[in-house]
Amino acid sequence: MTAKRALSSAVVYRDPKAALKFLADAFDFETTLLIEDEAGNLAHSQMVYGDSIVMVGNEWTDEHRSPLSISGLMTQTVHIQLAMGEGTVDNHCERARKAGAVILVEPETQFYGDRTYRCKDPEGHVWTVSQTVEVKGPEDWHTAEMGLKTTVYKV
Repeated sequence: MTAKRALSSAVVYRDPKAALKFLADAFDFETTLLIEDEAGNLAHSQMVYGDSIVMVGNEWTDEHRSPLSISGLMTQTVHIQLAMGEGTVDNHCERARKAGAVILVEPETQFYGDRTYRCKDPEGHVWTVSQTVEVKGPEDWHTAEMGLKTTVYKV
């Protein structure tokens, strides 16, 4: 069996077991791997969302800390892309809010055709959630009117 190319995130928490519950409740992630030490502390875990994996772990060095432990600082945010027809961003936002997320930016349709909201989880990680609601290409974006320049690279 050949593995597909993939990219995943590893997110560090003070209380990773609480994070597993939050991520399941707020974003519908599923735990697929849970490794604990003899004392029942989480050593490693993985959750899936569609074809994507997020690893959830604990603080394990001075460089691997939750935003909660470092005055809310972070070096990355995590993006969730909902499939078209997979509910709505607005409903997803309400689910996250009910699970304890702090909504930073309410759902809003962007110039490029995605409806997006942004939230913080209980330990301060920022999550952006988007869903394409109108398929648009760079020719439709009117970025010059907003003072932006679009360059598209073909892969």
